Amino acid sequence: MGRREKAIDHVEGPVQRLAHELRQLRAEAGSPTYRELAHRAGYSAPTLSEAAAGRKLPTLPVTLAYVRACGGDEDEWAQRWQTAADAHAGQSADGDDDEAPYRGLTRYSADDQHLFFGRTPEVERLAHLIARHRVVALVGASGSGKSSLLRAGLVSQLQRGSGDVQLGAIRICTPGPDPVRALRSLLALPDQEGRDTVLLVDQFEEIFTLCPSPQERVEFIDLLLTAQETRNQLRVLIAVRADFYGHCADHQGLADAVNRAHLLISSMPPERLREAIVRPAQQAGLLVERTVTDQLLEEVTHEPGGLPLMSHTLLELWRRRTGRRLTLAAYEAIGGFRGAVAHTAEGVFTGLGPDQASAARAMLLRLVAPGEGAPDTRRPVPRTELQTNEVQGEVLERLIAARLLTIDDDSVELAHEALITAWPRLQRWVDEERERLHLHRRLTEAAQTWKVLGEDPGALYRGVLLDAARTEFSTPGNRPAEILNDLEAEFLTASITEHDHAAAEVARTARLMQIMTTLLVVLVASGLSIWLMWYFNREHP
Repeated sequence: MGRREKAIDHVEGPVQRLAHELRQLRAEAGSPTYRELAHRAGYSAPTLSEAAAGRKLPTLPVTLAYVRACGGDEDEWAQRWQTAADAHAGQSADGDDDEAPYRGLTRYSADDQHLFFGRTPEVERLAHLIARHRVVALVGASGSGKSSLLRAGLVSQLQRGSGDVQLGAIRICTPGPDPVRALRSLLALPDQEGRDTVLLVDQFEEIFTLCPSPQERVEFIDLLLTAQETRNQLRVLIAVRADFYGHCADHQGLADAVNRAHLLISSMPPERLREAIVRPAQQAGLLVERTVTDQLLEEVTHEPGGLPLMSHTLLELWRRRTGRRLTLAAYEAIGGFRGAVAHTAEGVFTGLGPDQASAARAMLLRLVAPGEGAPDTRRPVPRTELQTNEVQGEVLERLIAARLLTIDDDSVELAHEALITAWPRLQRWVDEERERLHLHRRLTEAAQTWKVLGEDPGALYRGVLLDAARTEFSTPGNRPAEILNDLEAEFLTASITEHDHAAAEVARTARLMQIMTTLLVVLVASGLSIWLMWYFNREHP
């Protein structure tokens, strides 16, 4: 127990501490997926994932089901839950984030429909489109609220049932680096007889930013387009960032489908922005000062993709509320709309020790996909790729607790892409490291391929790629231990070793050839000398 207590000393609050311990229990059980836990526990995967997210205190039955699925001691964990519940009840309202009426940088979920305001026309339009078309596209700028619109808006609308879709199931996926496998696992699940499955593909642009294989992109899109087949009980809605909309034209079938049915969402008009600001507070019995609302409306109206920043600003105001009021004084204290995210992120970062700060920088940069002629995007990564030692684990939990990172099933990502541009320190890091980040992404993919191929020497780096990686990640001043995980370091070491061995063989062969050439020259010269002497003696006896 001593080691575990030391590992959670940094976790802020009893709810976050309990969530951290639940995640540790799952890791000790071999890190089963939440889908596997759901089969064992009798609760849905999202419910179990939320229990370990640290955003709110899970109920005792959910906690014990999670523990039972992981093979833990239910009596022990019942006591842990009670301790956390007692401590949580005794906290001041200022730290009680589970009651917050705003979600900050994180997206709104189906459970947050009572807090989701301002997008009613778009929700109704999407429901209308998905009822009349088998493939629909939702297009909007980064930060326009597409993910929240799908989950807290459309999902809730479909679940309530409008009579237009005979709903059997709703499934949500993001493509990630291996989109075909992710999609096939969803399509393989049993369907409701005679009812439609609605598949929501969020962050569709990941097939362009994270999937390296053009062939796999085509296969993924082709699978989605099977929804158009007459007998298929599948309806597909893809949500894609506006700056990647043009990429959809690369696949003729997708372009045709998108042209038939799509919704382009824009910034909300002031009256609906006001609703999104004021109504969640009213739901919680709070009052937003009129000056705060007016200030936010003035700034957000002219800020493309400003919704997550607005939500984060309101969350920070809620944490600093005076009684039941969200005040202008608090708004100014956090640096206003543009400074709120940077204020939060800087507060976390400057509270880290030197080793933690270095680990935080390396971790955050790993979670960014630098754009090549396009904006930088967030990059979800598996927990295994982060490879957390004790220091990195502490940093990860701090960033999750501050809602700068989110953990979903087995992956970790930035809470929102807005963090990249809204936090000057992170944007500066990305700009400084842009070329190295491109090299690192290629190295990560190559190392994973090498592992899949059974560490085949033919998959190792050679030539220009090896020279570049060796310079960037193996020279003494670059501190490779902070940048590379074990697999990447092993792959690079094996590449260097193979190269050096081959170079040594070439050098040895060259030396041998040089020796043989020298001997041949000597032999020829000796033979020629003997012949000349013989010839001279014969001619001149």
